Amino acid sequence: AMEDVSAKFVSQKISRTRWRPPPAAALQPPDVFATGSWDNEDNRISLWSADDLGNVGLNGEYHGEPHLLCDIQHNGDVMDMQFLDQERIVVASSTGTVTIFRHHQNNQTLSANHRWERAHYHVDQDTSCGGAACTGVVCNNPEIVTVGEDGRINLFRADQKDAVRTIDNADSSTLHAVTFLRTTEILTVNSIGQLKIWDLRQQRNEPSQIFSLAGDRVPLHCVDRHPNQQHIVATGGQDGMLSIWDIRQGTMPVSLLNAHEAEMWEVHFHPSNPDHLFTCSEDGSLWHWDASTNVSEKPSFLHQGGRSTTYLSHTTINQSVVSAWLSNDPTKDRMEITNLIPNQTLSVNSLDVLGPCLVYGTDAEAIYVNRQLFA
Repeated sequence: AMEDVSAKFVSQKISRTRWRPPPAAALQPPDVFATGSWDNEDNRISLWSADDLGNVGLNGEYHGEPHLLCDIQHNGDVMDMQFLDQERIVVASSTGTVTIFRHHQNNQTLSANHRWERAHYHVDQDTSCGGAACTGVVCNNPEIVTVGEDGRINLFRADQKDAVRTIDNADSSTLHAVTFLRTTEILTVNSIGQLKIWDLRQQRNEPSQIFSLAGDRVPLHCVDRHPNQQHIVATGGQDGMLSIWDIRQGTMPVSLLNAHEAEMWEVHFHPSNPDHLFTCSEDGSLWHWDASTNVSEKPSFLHQGGRSTTYLSHTTINQSVVSAWLSNDPTKDRMEITNLIPNQTLSVNSLDVLGPCLVYGTDAEAIYVNRQLFA
């Protein structure tokens, strides 16, 4: 249903797209999103309104294109970006610097609110050329965790000038992405196919658990945790494969699903409807994985040999989710997979989903909004 999608050509390659989180009680669909760009003379952080309700057609379809609220220059490529709250955005740069930008809604401007210069660096923090790309950032206000090409993990607080904690040699390879597992635990993925759990309460600088792809050590580029079931984790790698992990058991993925023809750049469970998962790739595709179909026919790992039956009573409501993502048979033929952009040729670098809305950004210098994901 491409007609539900509005496009905006922005003459910048877009590396990140993120919906602004809604106010706690908000029922209306998200209306503002941020983008960051890369590989341009002048990279920018931009805020857009997608809520152009003057352009809704007779059948409720959406005709407006996103319009720019404000933007600001960004030094270096935008490698990652997360909203800290409704007004602040944390941005990771290829220069190694991490910046918090504030959106002033009264006069629609953006300003740099705080900056950690060279949070990531190769040689030492003070040499001018020593910056190492900050590849990933995740926020749980006021805490901010960053990872980088230098294998370093930083824990910052939005209100503090210096890092709360730094794990200097967390990894000997590049860390590509990070997410929270719980408030005190994070997950990182690296360039040799490993997923690691770090307990931030521990003073040790070693991970509490290491998981890895068997065999080829394919670099992992992205990670997301299931919103309700914290033991279910999805990762995407350089070979375009989608891996689903159950961090309670084993050290290898529960399932490996053939996905894209090239690097998978982002993977996101739908935050409120996690039977649905979205992935985007260098090959120009954006896939919607719908595991909610034919749920009753799917074998559930919960019934095999009576394992985890005590666990069952708590999760009857999420039964479909559990069996969908963790069934041990190759779920691909039991899952509906739709490429939401059939004819795109250049890389889809980023996507974000919230409520019925999807936003994604591409190397074709365009951003796209689909406001009727489940129509």
